[in-house]
Amino acid sequence: MKVLMLFTGSGPIVILTSHDSATDPVLLEKLRAKGIERFLAYELPLDLARKRYGGHFTTVVNDLHESDDLRVLDYNGERAFGLFRLDELKGSIIHDPRPAKAA
Repeated sequence: MKVLMLFTGSGPIVILTSHDSATDPVLLEKLRAKGIERFLAYELPLDLARKRYGGHFTTVVNDLHESDDLRVLDYNGERAFGLFRLDELKGSIIHDPRPAKAA
């Protein structure tokens, strides 16, 4: 399981997923269905997210079934952004399916 903080047009959200990458085509389709097409993604250490979210994390994880591979852990961007220091965010994935504009 991965914990990802996504910076979207409406602000940061934190998701749990069983997908290996934020750019997995199946995950991208699920995000697109939720209105998320463009984002910056950073991985968060699983144990750190578990510690910071406490019982809420456990509730969300226990509700994660094999066939249900995407759960929103936190949709409150202000809280999500405030729970983690920037140096705790690992990697950087940019997903922008729009074609680049010519200069």
